[in-house]
Amino acid sequence: MAEASSSSESSSYSVLTWDQVSRLNEVLTEAVPVHGRGNFPTLEVRLKDIVQMVRNRLEQRDIKVKDIRLNGSTASHVLVKDIGWSYKDLDIIFRVDLPQEAQFQLIKDVVLGTLLDFLPEGVNKEKITPMTLKEAYVQKLVKVYTEQDRWSLISLSNNNGRNVELKFVDSIRRQFEFSVDSFQIILDSLLSYYDFSENPMSQHFHPTVVGESMYGDFTVSLDHLRNKLIATKRPEEIRGGGLLKYCNLLVRDFRPTDEEEFKALERYMCSRFFIDFPDIGEQQRKLEAYLQSHFVGEEKSKYDYLMILRRVVNESTVCLMGHERRQTLNLISLTAFRVLAEQNAIPDASSVTCYYQPAPYVRDLNFSNYYVASCNQSIPTWLPCN
Repeated sequence: MAEASSSSESSSYSVLTWDQVSRLNEVLTEAVPVHGRGNFPTLEVRLKDIVQMVRNRLEQRDIKVKDIRLNGSTASHVLVKDIGWSYKDLDIIFRVDLPQEAQFQLIKDVVLGTLLDFLPEGVNKEKITPMTLKEAYVQKLVKVYTEQDRWSLISLSNNNGRNVELKFVDSIRRQFEFSVDSFQIILDSLLSYYDFSENPMSQHFHPTVVGESMYGDFTVSLDHLRNKLIATKRPEEIRGGGLLKYCNLLVRDFRPTDEEEFKALERYMCSRFFIDFPDIGEQQRKLEAYLQSHFVGEEKSKYDYLMILRRVVNESTVCLMGHERRQTLNLISLTAFRVLAEQNAIPDASSVTCYYQPAPYVRDLNFSNYYVASCNQSIPTWLPCN
């Protein structure tokens, strides 16, 4: 039995089945810890509670919420269970009107004020300022305000990589990287059910919930997700070209729908990545942040991921000067070395003679030693020198 049905072959919308609605309900009602820094306590947050509270308070402040959506890997998990990756961030999209920058500050105040309600009893809330709450619980704060893109993001910290990400979107040019992460599930009907129904949900009594594929055809996108296929459109429009996510899909045994077409697309991905992150320091920060947020609890996959990334960059990079290309490849190799060191997987190198000194930028990676390349492999293994 299909997990989702579509009213027409080319429709980007689909009604979720009971199994999918049931998984969605589990996601929305599960308690998620938001970890505080320092002495601040951990908050136990249910998505449905914080979403409803934020929406109500925004509307009290005259910011109309058009709808609320679940996005990203969690939406994919709801649609197809056990696809080879565990869902990470809990991405919620509030579609709102943001005609002026002043609304961004108001949204931030509402979210931070809502966190006060989740503090445990006995905490003196009167002495806690919004700035204090931001420093204690916010992992990331983003604001984009241009003619074509108007949105903000407030990411609440979780030490296990499952951040609660609240995104407030007026307009955004690109809402997905690949077809398998293009799904958005509209939550309004389910949130209303929580508010007004006293009956528990069942297969024969539950709200109608609709999903949308921003890629286009919902049926095609769902088929890609079920069969672990990689497809995208216009990767040159994606910030970073989708390169890091593409390699993440490859390491999880996803495969391109068309191998030959993707050889050309890999070049577009690499070109856009180096346009957006031309400096080696920027590349380092982007790669480190991606590894940190997407491989929590999956450290053993990091090395394989980096080797795939190195291969794609090595085979597809045509826009760089030789030394720039070598810098990037060395950065990936050294990061892979560090991953092996963290896993205690590096062999004894006490007798290795050092004959390679990294470029000066490598010192930013906290590497105090020199490194040696074992060149009898297709991809160098970097070993520490005593």
